[in-house]
Amino acid sequence: MLVPEGYKSRLIEKLFDEYMETFGAVCIEGPKYCGKTWTAQSRAESAAFISDPEKNFQTRTMAKLSPDLVLNGQLPRLIDEWQEVPPIWDAVRFAVDKDGKKGKYILTGSATPNHKGIMHSGTARIGRVRMNSMSLYETGDSSGDISLKDLFAEEIEPRITGDISLEQLVYYTVRGGWPGNLKTSAKVCGNLAKEYLKAVVDDDMYSVDGIKRDSRKVWSLLYSLGRNESTLVSNSTLIKDMGAKDKIEIARETVSEYLDIFSRLFILDDQPAYNANIRSSRRVLKSPKRHFTDPSLAVAALGVTQTRLLNDLNTFGFIFESLCEHDLKIYAEYNDAKLFHFRDERGNEADAIVEFSDGTWGAFEIKLVANQIDSAAKELLKLKEIMEKEGDNPPKILCVICGMSNMAYRREDGVYVVPITALKP
Repeated sequence: MLVPEGYKSRLIEKLFDEYMETFGAVCIEGPKYCGKTWTAQSRAESAAFISDPEKNFQTRTMAKLSPDLVLNGQLPRLIDEWQEVPPIWDAVRFAVDKDGKKGKYILTGSATPNHKGIMHSGTARIGRVRMNSMSLYETGDSSGDISLKDLFAEEIEPRITGDISLEQLVYYTVRGGWPGNLKTSAKVCGNLAKEYLKAVVDDDMYSVDGIKRDSRKVWSLLYSLGRNESTLVSNSTLIKDMGAKDKIEIARETVSEYLDIFSRLFILDDQPAYNANIRSSRRVLKSPKRHFTDPSLAVAALGVTQTRLLNDLNTFGFIFESLCEHDLKIYAEYNDAKLFHFRDERGNEADAIVEFSDGTWGAFEIKLVANQIDSAAKELLKLKEIMEKEGDNPPKILCVICGMSNMAYRREDGVYVVPITALKP
């Protein structure tokens, strides 16, 4: 295997390995710099790097001339950044069809290309795995004392999990879960996300479809998304926000187009609304909760420093919620579950819902400081009571995910309290 020196194991490997046994090829998708290539190399015996500049991008040129040429090599074979030469997808699909063997090829992609030139979806031949930046458990910043799986089995014993400072939590959000940024000091750790967004605006958006866009409008939209991180903000509100701050007039269709490009570049990862199969007459809001794919991108979009976040806990509260929901999604998917949010027109809500395929689900509130736990617990208990009263499937567990808490425990009212820095799958 081509395992890179210093590679840190990732939770996505579980699903990746399952897909390698299921499909002839597996495509790992996700934002740039999240570790896709290294994880793919950890399972590959040979590789073709399409973006390698050696000999004037010889590999890319060869792939454009005849995509099947880059497939030759010891299996499993990695084709990195395949989207730079979209016909590679069809070549892989055809090669898989020849003998039906499993786990022959691994593709990685940091953008979803236009469908032009891709003739086949790859259904049943190429499995897709979405990779995120690292969770706190993967970076080593969560002790892993409390398992999400054990939490749902209600097998959690009270324990001291250790103190955590506000400064540390701010650092984790500004640094992000980028593998190459883990050892960067607090003083400069925010530079990576800033440059990441600059590359999106200056280069990556153009590379997706060859259209040059107004960078001032793009930056204004990114800022507005940062201001509305972890909220249910609509496109109309984003437009009003851009007009109020930057005096920008922008068409609704243009905003939708920009958001689509951001999604195709994997820098947005919205949290869908939970469908609880409600039989009552009350209306459940279906808008997704807005998220950057990593909390550091929200910080970079706002252009704020760690000092400013420390002095503006209201803003940091939304960034911290983003961090927790980023990690909860990774832990949920590891356990074959999905992450949602819930809110109805009466204001009843839960920051996060984790639902398993059998319909079992739990409701989570996310709070930065311990003095907010009581109010969060009351909201969760109220939500459970409403659902029981109206004949809905009630949550199996209620849990408050807290930032500055040094203990995991179950309250007398049955609500669990777990620090985010103690959680694991």
